[in-house]
This record gives sequence, structure tokens and C-alpha cells, in this order.
Amino acid sequence: MSLLSQPPRRIANAIVNSLGAGVVPRVGIEYINVGRSREIGALISDLDAVADGGAAFRFIVGRYGSGKTFMLQLLRNQAIERGFVVADVDLSPERRLTSASHGGLNSYRELMKNLSTRARPDGGALPAILERWISTIQSEVMVEHELQPGSDDFNRIVKQQIFAVIDEMEGMVHGFDYAKVIAAYWDGYVSHDEALQDAALRWLRGEFATKTEARQALDVRIIVDDSNWYDFIKLFATFVSSIRYNGLLMLIDEAVNLYKITHRISRENNYEKLLTMFNDTMQGKAAHLFIVVGGTPQFVEDSRRGLYSYEALATRLARSRFADERWVDVSGPVISLKNLDHNELFLLLIKVRDVYIAHSNHDPQLGDDDIHTFMTAVAARLGAETLLTPREIVRDFLSVLNLLRQNPTATFEQLIGSAAFTPTVETPVDDDGNDGFAEFSL
Repeated sequence: MSLLSQPPRRIANAIVNSLGAGVVPRVGIEYINVGRSREIGALISDLDAVADGGAAFRFIVGRYGSGKTFMLQLLRNQAIERGFVVADVDLSPERRLTSASHGGLNSYRELMKNLSTRARPDGGALPAILERWISTIQSEVMVEHELQPGSDDFNRIVKQQIFAVIDEMEGMVHGFDYAKVIAAYWDGYVSHDEALQDAALRWLRGEFATKTEARQALDVRIIVDDSNWYDFIKLFATFVSSIRYNGLLMLIDEAVNLYKITHRISRENNYEKLLTMFNDTMQGKAAHLFIVVGGTPQFVEDSRRGLYSYEALATRLARSRFADERWVDVSGPVISLKNLDHNELFLLLIKVRDVYIAHSNHDPQLGDDDIHTFMTAVAARLGAETLLTPREIVRDFLSVLNLLRQNPTATFEQLIGSAAFTPTVETPVDDDGNDGFAEFSL
């Protein structure tokens, strides 16, 4: 492996540990990315459109192990590098789009907690975003007006520029209160009032429990709740685009948890919220906002409980009548992921092998022919190459590499030829989504 393609050991460790545990790496994902060029190209094109002031909405759909979460993580990293703010959430029984038990608010809080930027790629970026904005304005005022920080003229001009940004939001739904909270953060910043700054951050993160509490702390009459949280996402997208970010990317994974809601009215309420978000982005009611939802084919296509059971969504998401299994269409709102082909899986295992060498400082001496042999053995044991999903084969391959490293006398041929070698097989999923909806995919 060339030194240019070899990840630092810290990143290699994160990649191997994540893959071995069955989760998608948060960092270094570019070192193991293969295939999906058309799908990635379509998503990058969406990012460009959002950066120009537009909005976009995509569903990333595929069966378990086909690459949904991997694709979302890859898009996340690309967006951060391109100057976007990224927020992500995994839906769960406690985190939905709306529910009587504050499921929507819980999702909003998770999104705000996971805010990431190039400077803060691991989340928790909200204070840093505000600090960066204020510091940038202060630096510009110092240079353009030749004023020193702390002077009355300096503070007056800085405040004028801050209000020039937040005044643009006052015409939006809840924009007046949002602008008021941003202004309160500036007031706390300039007066060194940490309590006021903290109150503004808590309000922006949706942490106030009552309107009375918010009014006492910030003199605003509204708080983020289960019914309006998406309005605040649109406000935040407008805000970050006004302070020199390219926009907001919102990633919603584990959307199958909406499909699993047993109560029909509750499930349809969540689909109605999803429809609102879809319509806003498609009809130009939102700006600088890109929403991407990851789900399984059942979540989308099941006519009893999936999105297709909700007629307004079914008509919008229906696949072209001219598309079939032979052709890939990435122009519509739904991008369906097929399994990687044999050559792509082969390339993936080569990359995993090279990352593993950087991770363990141990070369298993496996050549390309050995990797072909491994893939053939896995396919033969499973009975069909269509079952070779990335997650399954990578975990099995890492297991072999670990055994070779920890047992110096063992050979690759012995491990693969052993009757004890049984490839990983995904738990079958029935039509109701039981026993298989972990909704992780590599």
C-alpha cells in the first residue's frame, strides 16, 4: 500500500474497531469507500444546489447491509468539508418526528447536540458557530473601521452588523423570537454575562420546558416544542447560511422506526410531518436546507404500513415506470442502493486489508488471489453471492485477519477450509419488520 493511501494509525484504529463492532466509522470513511459513483455524484450535486440557496430532499433506501448508513456518513463528511453545518439523528421509539411524548422535540435536541462543522466535526458545534460568527464580525470591524475592541463605536458597529443578519429572519415563522435570542447571546457575550449566553444556547437547543421559564430568562414568548421544531430547523438553516456557511444538512437515519409504530394514527402523523418537510424543500419554501432520510425498502414500499400507505407520499415517491432492476435512476427523491458487485466487494476487502495493516502493524500476507478465495468460500457457504453484503463480508474478513495475527501458526487455507468457518448471515426480516430492524448498514 502506498504511503499516500495509508491512514494514520489513529484513524486506522477507529475504522477497524468500528467495522469489527458492526458500526459505520465516523472518521476515515474515505479510505474504504468503493463504488456508488452515480449516487454520490447526485448527492454532491444536491449539496451544490443547496449552497446556491436551494433546498433538497432525498431518501436513501436499501436492504440491510447494502450501504445506507455508510452513504449517509460519507455525505456527512463531504458536506463538512464543503463548508456545511451538519446535524444528524437516529430515530428510535423515543425520537420520532412527532408524538404525544415529545418524540419530535427529542429528535430536535439530538440534532442540535450533534451539530458538526469543519472546526467541530464530532458534534456540539452550536457555541462554536456563534463564537466564530461574532469573532469574524469583530475582526472585520477592526480592519475596516480601525477601531479597538471594547470602544463604544466598536460595539455599536458590531451590533449593527449582527442585527443586519438576524433582521432577515424576523419575517419567518417564529423569526422574531429567534432573532431576539441570537441578540441576547450577543448581549451576554459583550457584557460577559455567561448566564445570559447559556440561556440563549438552552433555548436554541430546545431545552426550556415551559414558556414561563423562557420569558423570565430571555423575554420571549415561545419555545421549541413537538409541533414547531421543524420551523426552527428552517430558521437555523437560514441563520447559518447568513453567517458564511453553505447551508444545513440534516441526516435522519433509522427511519424504519416510523414504520414500526403500531398505532396507525400516530404513524400517519409522523408521515404527515415527513410530507411537510418534503414539500417545503421541493416547493422552495425552505432555503439552504438538505434533508436526507435513510430507510429500508419495506419502510418506503409497504402499502400497509410504509410510506406507500400514505397516498400523498406514495404518489411523490413512486418509481418511474421505465425503471427496473437493470437501470439506476438517481434523479428522483428515492435513491435505491443495490449490493456492491463482486469487483467492488473485492476492492473493498483490499482496502480493509490495507487499513488493518496500518491498524495492527501486522501484514497477514494475503494477496489478491487469497481475497478471491475468501469471497468464493463465503459465497459457497451462504449458497448465493447475492447474500454478500458489505457489512457481513467485512466482519468475517476482519475475523480472519484477527485470527491470523493472534495465531501465528495458523494459515489462511486452514481457516477458510475449516468446517467451523461459517459466514455471518443477517437475521431474516418478516413483513411486519420483526427481528431484523437494527437498521445499521455499512
